[in-house]
Amino acid sequence: MNSNPLLRAAIADHITTSPQQRITFAEFMDMALYHPEHGYYSSDAVKIGFQGGDFFTSPNLSADFGELLAEQFLQMWEILGRPVPFSLVEMGAGQGLLALHILKYYQLQYPDFFTGLEYVIIEKSPTLRQEQQQRLQDLPVRWCNLEDISSNAIAGCFFSNELIDAFPVHQFTLENGELREIYVTTQGDEGDAESGRRSDAENSFTASERPDVPVSSTPFIEATGEPSTPQLAEYFDLVGIDLTSGAYPDGYRSEINLAALDWLSIVADRLQRGYVLTIDYGYPATRYYNPRRSQGTLQCYYQHRFHDNPYINIGKQDITAHVDFTALEVWGDRCGLKNVGFIQQGLFLMALGLGERIAAVSYQKQPLSQLLQRREALHQLLDPTGLGGFGVLIQSKNLEKTEISQPLKGLTLPE
Repeated sequence: MNSNPLLRAAIADHITTSPQQRITFAEFMDMALYHPEHGYYSSDAVKIGFQGGDFFTSPNLSADFGELLAEQFLQMWEILGRPVPFSLVEMGAGQGLLALHILKYYQLQYPDFFTGLEYVIIEKSPTLRQEQQQRLQDLPVRWCNLEDISSNAIAGCFFSNELIDAFPVHQFTLENGELREIYVTTQGDEGDAESGRRSDAENSFTASERPDVPVSSTPFIEATGEPSTPQLAEYFDLVGIDLTSGAYPDGYRSEINLAALDWLSIVADRLQRGYVLTIDYGYPATRYYNPRRSQGTLQCYYQHRFHDNPYINIGKQDITAHVDFTALEVWGDRCGLKNVGFIQQGLFLMALGLGERIAAVSYQKQPLSQLLQRREALHQLLDPTGLGGFGVLIQSKNLEKTEISQPLKGLTLPE
């Protein structure tokens, strides 16, 4: 085990001071990832990339991903009538590589657009924000919180790459056909279904790094109880899933991302006119909540290995869940966002010119090893079992009929 003992202690203290001495899994995940001092994304524990990282993202492969996205944003600017400024708001910018690739591409290829561009980064992690500021110090970028942006202030595009999968999720299970929420506690009473039912995840482990912190040695145990909010049941009405249909087995378990809906509400409110582009791994609701996917999608990433136990390596590993794109589409519509299109990342990038880039590799004058490495990177962006299988959702707000009628390049597949 490689948990942060101070973070374990903080979580345990939060549990003991909470009603019924338990917290929702969403609260646990929020503290594990975003505790102001010891959370994975708030400390030096977060590592992205191939060398010494826990995971990598598309921008780690090459600049091509950002440059092709830049072509899509450029077309959005043209469709909107070339407003100045045109705002690109990147939410969750990681190491700042995507911003670097986009801005350098505009600087070299489209200097007129570059001068009228406002690039804004929304970053919750102080560690990543510091890395971004160092990497982008010579480029026109500003940082702020999403809440700091005024209503209807942005004309342009809000976009994110692998952001929503790290939002804290509620976990639930079905018991005797009823929806029950999964809580995290430090005590178990197997006779009390409300506060102490043990589950397989009680095979969590105690921290051993700091035996002088007694509270951190408390194991975290799962318990089931009544849902903490009626929004959990309402969520399935939103996405059109009937858990009482008889198709779902007893013990069926999965996640609900209410934080994604709250986030999208804020984004829709801040966008005056333009687009929202979301890239992440996930499914439509019918696939996400398929009865055969009976244990949900929660995964943990630690040193490029993944597993499904969030109660080890606390504060030292990433915790994620797949995205329910149906929820984003339906909730977005309620918030005034119109669905423009949904497509796999591989097809999206091919429509923007990735195929031409792959074909051109053979004609570039570089050492063979570099050519092969570049070709492999481009193919990874297309791999339908990996990054190429990610979903790309594009939504719009307040577009004129003539603007809506102009198809986006990334959504236009060759006949």
